[in-house]
Amino acid sequence: MNKFFIKLLLVSGIGLVLLSCKKNDDPAPSKTPEELAIESLAGESSTTWTVAGGGQVVRDGRSETNIYQNFEITFSANQNSKTYSVSNGGDLFDSSGNWNFVASDLTKITLAGTRPASGPEISHTKPTVNDLVLAFSIVAPGAENKGNQGAALAGSYRFNLKRKQ
Repeated sequence: MNKFFIKLLLVSGIGLVLLSCKKNDDPAPSKTPEELAIESLAGESSTTWTVAGGGQVVRDGRSETNIYQNFEITFSANQNSKTYSVSNGGDLFDSSGNWNFVASDLTKITLAGTRPASGPEISHTKPTVNDLVLAFSIVAPGAENKGNQGAALAGSYRFNLKRKQ
C-alpha cells in the first residue's frame, strides 16, 4: 500500500511540474513603434526630465547649464493627448502645451506654443533609461517672430537631461 501512495505521489508531482512548465499561449501584444517612442519620453503616463543631478545645457558649444540649472520638462501621454509642462524654461520654453511627433519620424517632436522652442523640430535620443537628450536649433529670423528675446536666444541647443527620481 505504501508503494502505491509513493507512486501516486511521484506521478502527481511530475504532473504538477509538467503543468507549471506549460507555455502561455496568449503572449502579451507587442507595442507599436509609436507606443515605444511615447513610452521613451513619457513612461507609462508621465515622466519628468531635469538638468539637476548631472544634466547639462549647451548652446553653440558653450555651457549654459547655470541658466537652466533648475529646468524640468514633463512629458505626459494617454490615448487622447500628448502634453508637456516646463519649469524654469526661461524665455525659451512655454510653461505648457501639446507635443507631437514630426510626421512619421519618431525621433523628432515639436512643441506647441509661442516661445522660441515651440515650432522647431526637436530631436530626442535616449542613451540610457535615465538619460534623455533634446537637440534643436533656433534660427534668428524664426526667433525674431517669437518676441523680442527670440533673436537673443538663437543658436543650437543640446539639453542633456536626467530622469527625475
